[in-house]
Amino acid sequence: MADAKLTVGDWMTKNPITIEDESSVIEAIHLLKEKNIRRLPVMRQGRLVGLVTEKMLFGYMPAKATTLDQWELHYLLSKTPVRAAMNPAPHTVHPDTPLAEAARLLHDRKLNGVIVVSAQGDLEGLLTTTNALEALIHFSGAASASAKP
Repeated sequence: MADAKLTVGDWMTKNPITIEDESSVIEAIHLLKEKNIRRLPVMRQGRLVGLVTEKMLFGYMPAKATTLDQWELHYLLSKTPVRAAMNPAPHTVHPDTPLAEAARLLHDRKLNGVIVVSAQGDLEGLLTTTNALEALIHFSGAASASAKP
């Protein structure tokens, strides 16, 4: 049963890209675009202090109706720390959390991902809806293969 791959740790993205809480909103936006990702665990001195997502960052920007010009907006966002836009209490699970339990959390809370932490609260990884879909594909394929005569 060791190859059953039934826990979050079996499917999570390990060693996710992170950002420091003192980094600017602009730095976070550039990092998300550069790495083609949608969420960043926010760290302070090696400890997890929150989560910022692409949606949060774009929601943090002023509306298009603002009187700020592009340069003023860029300056403002370059001086705003990412901690101002982050969620300081993101949903977390542990690597040994059953995958079905984590998938239920994603579904019920309408989340696109959760942070995976150790029992001590250290960042271990991320479990995203993409990871959960990879697991679904794996299990569906295994079920189909075992159902064939």
